[in-house]
Amino acid sequence: MWQPAFWILVADWSLRITFSVWILLRKRSASVTLAWLLVVLIFPFGGAFIFLLLADNRLCRVRARWAQSLQEEYSRWLSRLDIYRFTGWENPREDVAQMSRMIEIASGALPLSGNQIEMHGTSDEAFQDIITEIDRAKRTCFLEYYIWESGGLADQVANSLMAAAQRGVDCRVLVDAVGSWGFLRGKQVNELRAAGVVVHAALPVGLIRSLFYRFDLRLHRKIVVIDHRIGFIGSKNMADPRFFKRTAGVGEWVDAMVRLEGPAVDPVSMIFLEDWYFETSSSPEISRYLEEMEPPSPRGSAITQVVPSGPGIDSEAITQLLIGAIYSADWQLTITTPYFIPDTSLQRALIIAARRGVAVTLVLPERVDSTSVRLASRSAIRELAEAGVSVMLYQKGLLHTKSITIDGEMSVFGSLNLDPRSIQLNFEMMLVLYDKPFTAELIALQEQYIADSRRLIPSEQPIPSLPVQLLESCVKLISPLL
Repeated sequence: MWQPAFWILVADWSLRITFSVWILLRKRSASVTLAWLLVVLIFPFGGAFIFLLLADNRLCRVRARWAQSLQEEYSRWLSRLDIYRFTGWENPREDVAQMSRMIEIASGALPLSGNQIEMHGTSDEAFQDIITEIDRAKRTCFLEYYIWESGGLADQVANSLMAAAQRGVDCRVLVDAVGSWGFLRGKQVNELRAAGVVVHAALPVGLIRSLFYRFDLRLHRKIVVIDHRIGFIGSKNMADPRFFKRTAGVGEWVDAMVRLEGPAVDPVSMIFLEDWYFETSSSPEISRYLEEMEPPSPRGSAITQVVPSGPGIDSEAITQLLIGAIYSADWQLTITTPYFIPDTSLQRALIIAARRGVAVTLVLPERVDSTSVRLASRSAIRELAEAGVSVMLYQKGLLHTKSITIDGEMSVFGSLNLDPRSIQLNFEMMLVLYDKPFTAELIALQEQYIADSRRLIPSEQPIPSLPVQLLESCVKLISPLL
C-alpha cells in the first residue's frame, strides 16, 4: 500500500501543475505570469491557495457589468459635456494633442476646456479650503477617501460636515473599509451619522466576501465635490499629518491637492456617484442628478482630462498614459511618487528618455513605510541612477505627492503610485492638465521637494551584502504582485 506521504506529494504536484496551466492560459503579462508561476511552484499547497485569493479579479467583471447597465446615463452625461470638448490644438501632431487623443481613446476621458486650477502645496492650505467650501455648501458635499483618521484639522472637516448636514445639505462620505478601519469603528463616525451625514464603507473585507472578490482591492481615490461646482483631487488623505502615523518612523506625510472649477468637475461628480451606488447597492439616482444639476460653467482656460482607473476599467489605459507621457518628453520630465516599483516597460521608458537627452528627475522619499516596497525598488532605482536619471531622495518626511511634469507644458496629478497595485488593482483618480501656468506652479513645488532631497550617486552607495542582494532579487521576482 502506498504511504500517505506519497499521496500528499501526488496531490501537491497535481495542484502545482494544474494551477501552472491555468496561469499560462490567463494570458497576462510575462512578468505577472512568471511571478505567479514562482509562487505556485515554490509553495506546496499554499501557492495555489494564495493564487485563488489574489489572482482572480472577479470584482472587475462584476463592476464592468454594472457599469454597462448605466451606459445610457453615461452617454447622457458625456453628451452634455460635448460643448466643452477641446479640439483646437494648434498642431494635431504636437505631443499634447497626441497625448490627449490617446487618453480619450484608451479611457473615454474627454479633454475639457474652461477650467480653473489652483494648487494647494501644503496640507493646511488644502484642509482650510475644503472646510471653507463645506461651510458655504448649499446642496451637496461628496467626500471619498482611502484613509480617514480623526484628529487635528480632520476633526474640523467633520464638524463642518455635521453643520452642513444639519442645515439640509446632502452630505455623503465614502471611505475604504481597510484604509479607514479605525475611523469606521471610532466615535466620530457615529457623531457624523447622528448629525445626518451618510457614511459608507467601500470594499468591505470578510471571510465570505473573500471567496468571491479579492480582499486586497482598495478604493484609493481622494475626492471632494461641493455643490457640483468645486472639486478637490490629489494625494492627500483625510488625515492631519501632525497626527497621522507618528510612530512609523518616516516623519510627516507631505501631500498636495488641486482645487478644480469648471466643466471638469462634472466627470469627478460622476465618478463619485458611480462609486457610491456600486458600494451601497441602491437604485442609481444619476438620472435625477442629470436633471437637477447643470454642468459647471467655464471658469478659466485650462484644458483637463479626468482619468479614473481600477477594476472594471481597462487597466491598459493608465499604463498607456504613463508610458505615453514619458515618451512624449523632449527635454524635461520630473516625477514624484512615494512608492516606486516599475514594470519592465516603465523602467525601459525612463532609461530611454534619459539616454536621448531628456532631463529625467525621479523624486522619492528617503524612507517609506513599506519594507517590501523598499526592497523591490532598490535595484530599479540604482539602475535608473546609473543610466543618467537624477534620483532624488526626499529628506523631510514621507513625500506622498504623485505628480508628473513634461516639458513645462503638460502635467499629471492625482492619487496613482508608480507600483503594480496602483496601476492594476486600486481605484485611482488622475488629472491630465494641458496648462502651462499650472504646470509651472507644479514644477515650482517639485523643485521645493528637490531642494529638500539628496541625490543618489551610485558610486557612493555601499555595495549591499550578499544576503541583502539575494533578498532584493527574491522580492523583485514577485514585485509584479505587490
